Amino acid sequence: MVYKKMLLASMALALVFFGCQADKQGIGEDELGLRKSTLFNENASIQAFDYEGAKAAGESTLLQRSFENAPPLISHSLEGLLPITKENNSCTSCHLPEIAEAVGAVAMPKSHFYNFRTHKDLKGQMDENRFNCVACHVPQVDAQPLVKNNFSPEFRQKDGISKSNLLDVLNEGVK
Repeated sequence: MVYKKMLLASMALALVFFGCQADKQGIGEDELGLRKSTLFNENASIQAFDYEGAKAAGESTLLQRSFENAPPLISHSLEGLLPITKENNSCTSCHLPEIAEAVGAVAMPKSHFYNFRTHKDLKGQMDENRFNCVACHVPQVDAQPLVKNNFSPEFRQKDGISKSNLLDVLNEGVK
């Protein structure tokens, strides 16, 4: 009886091993993911879109938010604005609320002036954890989706397509 169990286990193991070896034409490492390049080479080119056609600030049409309170897309070229550091953040020269309206830019919402860890309003000072704008905001491009998407956003407020009310609704429904 023990001999039969060992024989069956050995046969099952052999089938699994040889079955895996039989299909050597599977998906290659350079076909995985959406970027279609190797995942094992840090120097691989990751050029999904051509950003050279990006317009200067104020010259392009801002695309609508993908969903309620989604970070707005960057509608202009980032040439000369990167890298963004705590000491050098060119985004704030146009997007601080007291400046934005005068230059026609989207103002940073009040959630950027609130410390979520300490639950404190920073009274107009930007939270130091928010300095890296491109961690959430990405350049907009006119490109076809890489995969089909049937998602359709629903905005609860009329201006939700262009403004954030995240700080107001963050704890909505929490008791």
